[in-house]
Amino acid sequence: MKLYRAFATVGGMTMISRVLGFVRDILIAAVLGTGAVADAFFVAFRFPNLFRRLFAEGAFNAAFVPLFAKALEGDGPGAARRFAEEALAVLLFALLILTALAEIAMPWALVLIAPGFADTPEKYDLAVLLTRIAFPYLLCMSLVALASGVLNALHIFAVAAAAPILLNVVLIAMMALAAWLGLGNTPEAGMLLAWGVAGAGVLQLAILLLAARRAGMALALRRPRLTPAVRRLLRLGVPGAIAGGITQVNILIGTVIASLQDGAVSYLYYADRIYQLPLGIVGIAIGVVLLPDISRALRAGRHEAVTRSQNRSLEIALLLTLPASVALLVMPEPIIRVLFERGIFTGADTAATSAALAAFALGLPAFVLIKVFSPAFFAREDTRTPMVFAAISMAVNVVGSLALFFALKAAGMMPHVGIAIATTLAGWTNAGLLWATLARRGHFAIDPQARRALPLILASSLIMGAIVWLAERGLAPYFSGGQGLAIQAAALAGLVSVGLMAFAAAIQLTGAADLPSLLRGRAGKDAPEQDRDGPAA
Repeated sequence: MKLYRAFATVGGMTMISRVLGFVRDILIAAVLGTGAVADAFFVAFRFPNLFRRLFAEGAFNAAFVPLFAKALEGDGPGAARRFAEEALAVLLFALLILTALAEIAMPWALVLIAPGFADTPEKYDLAVLLTRIAFPYLLCMSLVALASGVLNALHIFAVAAAAPILLNVVLIAMMALAAWLGLGNTPEAGMLLAWGVAGAGVLQLAILLLAARRAGMALALRRPRLTPAVRRLLRLGVPGAIAGGITQVNILIGTVIASLQDGAVSYLYYADRIYQLPLGIVGIAIGVVLLPDISRALRAGRHEAVTRSQNRSLEIALLLTLPASVALLVMPEPIIRVLFERGIFTGADTAATSAALAAFALGLPAFVLIKVFSPAFFAREDTRTPMVFAAISMAVNVVGSLALFFALKAAGMMPHVGIAIATTLAGWTNAGLLWATLARRGHFAIDPQARRALPLILASSLIMGAIVWLAERGLAPYFSGGQGLAIQAAALAGLVSVGLMAFAAAIQLTGAADLPSLLRGRAGKDAPEQDRDGPAA
């Protein structure tokens, strides 16, 4: 499978999931708004998600896939399956203990992750209840992460990429049910969402295990044992979990500080949902595809293929995220207004959320670059270096969030925007350290094709941004509060269309990319194909 085709497969499934995620969040905004119930649910949802990224996706993306690929290539499918089963047994045992402890300690844990809730007992109690209901999602999704790692290492990407769609379908159904029952901004609506999260985890796990079985990797449950292979996984997985989950840690830190301002948790959540769309489509696709691709190429000694894959990944990452970043920076308010401003989500909420989105937009390319550079470390079984850089990034985020939050608050400005700015600074710090270290070690060098294309992509994005800025001024009357949703949505669609056409024209005129080749799934004459060098190794 061509690298670009794999990117398109994962990115396409992620796009469907994110579009449904927007429908989900539109319904949540209309039914719950930015009040106490919304804040409680978002904290409840974020808590198991944090642990899922730390103990499951982060650790397995960093450590499991390279080790599984090594076992698959060196000892065959039987040995690889045995290693996956041993990892499954230890992971399941650890997560059962973690889940039990978390359910018991939830009242104290909530004080740590949302200290501001303690001033409002009703919000605090609801957050504890909703988090307890949703937390088993971690258990299911951790097993999903393992099954996804198996499938991705086998170059089967579509099923794992499609699994998150189920979560959004279930939560859309829950919000539709809440609206139909007239629950509105009530604790019962929050409980429906929390139960939907837990149920969606079970559905996703069932589908991924079935897909693994059909791929010839039916995983049986073994007695947990710390075999040499599992010990190696743990040694790599602990720093890998920290490095891979640093974005979630930074978001959690932001949640802790934002809980000190009423509504700030919700403002940051809705803004995060918007900029996560391009980050998810591009960043997740690159991270999912590039790690097994580089891992197996390194095992086969195909170092030129590794360099080629990294450069083309860098090009496609910036080709897609730089214009998205500029667009979100230029027109955040029309996006938030059209998507969320209805029901009890007010114009003031739109202004607060738009300011956070603009700050997040500046960091979008950095977070995607982290996805490009991290696999080069993980594939070489070096998870310590990304962990160190992640810790530095987290320190930047903590210090920046605290300083900017209280500085903006003292200045009478929007304090939560300081958290978004600090998150952006942390992302660029992490990406810069990863890039510089790879270059110093001789593990990454920008080739002539990328050296020529990257400045042209930036120029094309800035040209597009100027055109969108002018178009937004012309369409401003159609985004006013007196216009109906249909007119506002049509104006936003027109604005997006102008941006897409402007960028497509700009990259063609500047020669930043060969658009027809990209649309056909090729990057040009240097596009990496696995079958060019024989079967992936």
